[in-house]
Amino acid sequence: MKNRLKIERAILDITQDELAQRIGVSRQTINSIEKNRYVPSTVLALKLSRLFNKPVNDFFELDEND
Repeated sequence: MKNRLKIERAILDITQDELAQRIGVSRQTINSIEKNRYVPSTVLALKLSRLFNKPVNDFFELDEND
């Protein structure tokens, strides 16, 4: 799965730690998502969607291997 979380976070000019605090996860979780080492749960994806006011598909996209 591809994701644009790092790009969207940069647009809002917030750190990984700030984002993590806003959605109730650790900074390491945000880092792992951005590096494609962790696939977020549906709940977490929806929290990101709400925070950024964008659909989940704007952050996450299936790639050929999924």
